[in-house]
Amino acid sequence: MSKKLVIATRNNGKVVEFRRILDAISVGAVELVSIDEFAGLVDVEETGATFAENALLKARYTAKMTGLASISDDSGLCIDALGGAPGIFSARWAGIHGDDKANVDKVLDELRALPDGQRGAHFICVCALVMPDGREAITEGRFEGKILHSAIGDQGFGYDPIFSPHGFSISSAQMSAQEKDLMSHRGKALRAIAPHVMEMLGGLG
Repeated sequence: MSKKLVIATRNNGKVVEFRRILDAISVGAVELVSIDEFAGLVDVEETGATFAENALLKARYTAKMTGLASISDDSGLCIDALGGAPGIFSARWAGIHGDDKANVDKVLDELRALPDGQRGAHFICVCALVMPDGREAITEGRFEGKILHSAIGDQGFGYDPIFSPHGFSISSAQMSAQEKDLMSHRGKALRAIAPHVMEMLGGLG
């Protein structure tokens, strides 16, 4: 069985985190491969109603098209005062997919009048692992915190500059990569799925 695992995303920030987190927990001899190494693959439309459905859509498509084990995630920011929004629409909250600054500005504008005690939020990440033979695994991670009144920090990506983890006075964009990985939604979801990766790709350890 091939020991390659395709990271089914074109989001470079996510690719960096996937590689860093999975390398740190050592998924054996598995070789992580970027989706960009395969010609002809299209971006999968995220038509699912949940994070899990969208993660599976991307991983299933990539596994089918490449014939290799594929891993994907769907993640987003859920803000209490907005009823859980932007949620699955986080990447395109301001109308253009992947425009981090516009998305951040829209959140700050919508929460502008709210005091600290009403700015609770959390990130959710659902990881999906799909094998060419149809086997699948799904894991979830959460990252609790609150929304700051302004963006600060230049690490990470997405909403990191306006998200302050629970128990911290800084944004997740001010944290070191290693510190963030220990508590982040993606770090938790990937650590949870690592045993499935090792089992499904041949019991590597």
